[in-house]
Amino acid sequence: MFLRAKMNGVSVSEVPIKNFLGKRCRMLCSFGTFGYVLALILVLSSAFLGCCGDDDGDSSMVSVPLGFEISGFDRTKNWVSKNGVFAFGFLEKYGGDDVDGFVVGVRYNLGDQEDVNVPVWSVGGGVRVSGNSTFRLAMDGRLELIENHSGIVVWSSNTSTLGVQKASLLDSGNLVLLDDDNKVVWGSFSSPINTLLPGQSLHFPQNLRAPSTQSVSSYYSLEIRRTGELALVWEHNVTYWRSHFGSSASVEEARFESTGVLGLYGDSSEAVWFVTSKDFGDPSVTLRHLRIDQDGNLRMYSWNDEVRSWKVGWQAVINQCNVFGSCGLYGICGYNTSGPTCNCLYTDSLDSGTSGSAVDLGSSGCKKMVDLGNCRLHTSMMVMKQTVLYGLYPPLDVNMILSEEACKEYCTNDTSCVAATSKNDGSGVCTIKRTSFVSGYTDPSVPSVSFLKVCQVPLAVAARAANHRYNGESVSLPSSRLAGGESRTRLIEGVGIIVLMTVSIVLGVEGIVLWVMFKRRKIETRLTRLRKDGHMNPHCTGVVRVTFEEIKDLTDEFAVRLGPSVFKGTLPNRIPVVAKILSGTVVPEKEFRLAVSTLGAMHHRNLASLRGFCYEPEHKLLIYEFVPNGSLDKWLLDLNKDPTKWSWHQRLNIALEVARALAYLHLECPQCIPHGNLKLENVLLGESFSVKLTDFGLQTLMSNESASSSESPSEKDIHMLGEMLLQIVTCQREVLMESPQEILDELSRKETPPVGSEEDMKALERVVRIAFWCMQTQPFLRPSISEVLKVLEGTLSVDNPPSDFVFRHESMTDSEAVA
Repeated sequence: MFLRAKMNGVSVSEVPIKNFLGKRCRMLCSFGTFGYVLALILVLSSAFLGCCGDDDGDSSMVSVPLGFEISGFDRTKNWVSKNGVFAFGFLEKYGGDDVDGFVVGVRYNLGDQEDVNVPVWSVGGGVRVSGNSTFRLAMDGRLELIENHSGIVVWSSNTSTLGVQKASLLDSGNLVLLDDDNKVVWGSFSSPINTLLPGQSLHFPQNLRAPSTQSVSSYYSLEIRRTGELALVWEHNVTYWRSHFGSSASVEEARFESTGVLGLYGDSSEAVWFVTSKDFGDPSVTLRHLRIDQDGNLRMYSWNDEVRSWKVGWQAVINQCNVFGSCGLYGICGYNTSGPTCNCLYTDSLDSGTSGSAVDLGSSGCKKMVDLGNCRLHTSMMVMKQTVLYGLYPPLDVNMILSEEACKEYCTNDTSCVAATSKNDGSGVCTIKRTSFVSGYTDPSVPSVSFLKVCQVPLAVAARAANHRYNGESVSLPSSRLAGGESRTRLIEGVGIIVLMTVSIVLGVEGIVLWVMFKRRKIETRLTRLRKDGHMNPHCTGVVRVTFEEIKDLTDEFAVRLGPSVFKGTLPNRIPVVAKILSGTVVPEKEFRLAVSTLGAMHHRNLASLRGFCYEPEHKLLIYEFVPNGSLDKWLLDLNKDPTKWSWHQRLNIALEVARALAYLHLECPQCIPHGNLKLENVLLGESFSVKLTDFGLQTLMSNESASSSESPSEKDIHMLGEMLLQIVTCQREVLMESPQEILDELSRKETPPVGSEEDMKALERVVRIAFWCMQTQPFLRPSISEVLKVLEGTLSVDNPPSDFVFRHESMTDSEAVA
């Protein structure tokens, strides 16, 4: 048990004091009640001395000892730097009022206004946790963020071997870990998130990523490339701003200075490129930071103490509309008197001559463009002057040299063309877009005309719109002069027929529109339910049922294939999901829905959440959350070419997270739910390469297999986990070596994986040994998942497996073979 003195909610006892107390308190407590009183006095007086002292001679830091903790239950208590400028703790409303959970990190401490106390660094790149969480400096020297209800370590600094004795929040905003000699062995400055503070640097291949919007990862990042160039990029596809310097220059780092300078510096410490804030060198400015914002722009901020707010002193992209995809899909960025705004590119197939209403900059509130293949009549071209359109997937854009009229004509006749932009800058470039994922910007100074292909307005509607302007041109119906009674009669009859036809067509069209609107609203309502609380609240147990037609809509007719039966989809608010087709599944609807309900109630940070399902006679699908970095096999087997690509600690962490997910399924659910199909392809990698298991529980919950097998489903899981552990260690699909020592010798010979210390070597040996135990041909000899987890965490030792054990697939019976 710890005895910790606290002042202002923060542990202030120092490491030398803690070491002294360890011996003295045990001695005093042996004297009974009086001894306990003396021990308490010793603790309090030592803490007072530690608090009022010089922090080991360094007046720029506030230190906390091993065992220090901050709880999410009391977010009013923060760890504040000595100068009072920075605070560390649980950050509320980070990313918006409608975002659940908390981010833990360093923020400014400039008053009561949340908009001035902007975060400058966050644990795990902004990972969210519940209020029932704790951040601590563990006794082995690791910083850890723990979800208390599950005991899961959400994030760790992995510094247990560095001799850490205390942590400090420096006046610079750098959170550091120090050893006995007050030497910094780890610091938050070395792992920037979206902000650089004065004195902080970027080195290849580091980057800054814009803050996420709600739970969707940002598409924008600032990269420092191998060449030393700084670049703002969208989704690794588009560079929309870059630094420019001589090609002969050698760049070591990008550094932000307290004077308001962002520079690229070579090995001689001379700047080869730099930009400055407009208040550069102003001595009255004491606080600055550089940040890539949610809108994708890079800005320098200066603190104005008089008005108590942050002011922009420089931004990389002067015209915000030049930030690629500023207004998202189907949006057009423009300017009005108040600044940049977004308008929708397209709203309704029957009103193609007008743009949509304004939406917030960077939002995705615009409707999807109409499917041109479903036009009732032919298509026409909407003309948009002083406008540039681009596809969000640039490889699908094609440049040609054509005149403006020829550019329009080419797109009109090309069935694959969705839009085109003709540049009137003398280049004669015509850009053809063959993707419906279109965005753009407009400005009076832009020498371009764009053409958007839309469904042609029906004649009856056009007649009703006579003498109105359409696409900038007057539209009117031809008339003829009729004379005589017969002519008058024919005219009246003709007008009557036209009126009758017009009314019939209008009523028919309105009926169709109302039906389409009703169906679309029904789809959007259902999909809104699919994304709402279920995506934002990790404890929501609701799984939404959708139709196959709705799934076709959100996957754009299954356009993006992620696997043999897995397709990427997008909800109306651009949250990505995955639709998995369950081919060959024959199970009654009641059992299917019971299974889905069970799986939907499972919530663990290492499980891909189930969001919805479809059950129809011919179609059975599941909808999961989208995990951005793909499956483990694509990354792991590629390491065989370069085993140094991932460190041993990264691979061990992946193995740990897989085991934790399996432990949750086996031990923490109301009933044991074996995974049933544990393989590399079902281990997905999220942000920072965190693990998300998918495809769990399906085979067991919906299986008609006989229970006569010699091993239970959970025992099969352990066997499959053993195979996976060896695959993670060796970076090979098939591992045919017959003993742990043989594998260790082979790894040592190939230097795969490279380990950095004796402790790492012991951990590697533990992983290999427990893997062989997991693959014992006799199921009763296999360890439980809790034992496997303890071995991987290093809290339980493991002996060599029996010498007569042979690891060969062909030695197993059919019932023991891995699925």
